[in-house]
Amino acid sequence: MGLAILILGLIVFLGCHVFLTFRDTRAVLIARFGFGYRVLFSLVSLVGLALIVWGYADYRAHEWIAVWTPPGFMRHITVGLMLIASILAVANYIPSHIRDKAKHPMLAAIKTWAFAHLLANGDLGSILLFGSFLAWAIYAYISAKRRADAPSRKSPGGWRNDLIAVVGGVVLFLALGYVFHPYVIGVAVLGN
Repeated sequence: MGLAILILGLIVFLGCHVFLTFRDTRAVLIARFGFGYRVLFSLVSLVGLALIVWGYADYRAHEWIAVWTPPGFMRHITVGLMLIASILAVANYIPSHIRDKAKHPMLAAIKTWAFAHLLANGDLGSILLFGSFLAWAIYAYISAKRRADAPSRKSPGGWRNDLIAVVGGVVLFLALGYVFHPYVIGVAVLGN
């Protein structure tokens, strides 16, 4: 049951995010519904995310299906990649050289996060979850590169914001590793 709920959640969540790439149709809906479009998009996204969390938790508790066993050193590679993903995620919100070089830092963060977790998890549910997010992020990146309505960004002259992005990324990384992952996911990844 958990695997089916996970797949349904992925379809709902990633489906509405794929819809964002259909810019003309999206523009028509925004013009027609105004702020209601954002509310509806947010609700559908939240439902999809809730289904993903519920389905993955149920799958891990009752249906675990091993496909391959990752070697132990993959854990260290995953941790290193997660530091990079955390810095990219924070850099998405701060005008910096990092944001400019990454072009789409949040998509780069999601690709890095998903790839890192594919390296460390060899079960079917994880492959579906992280593989789907990786595929979506690659698709979204290609779509964003081809868009004519992409905002132009200019990095600041100094490197202060880059330092802020790195420090913020390290804080996010530590919070994910020491708090979120062990207490929410149930798997300790740092400090053990």
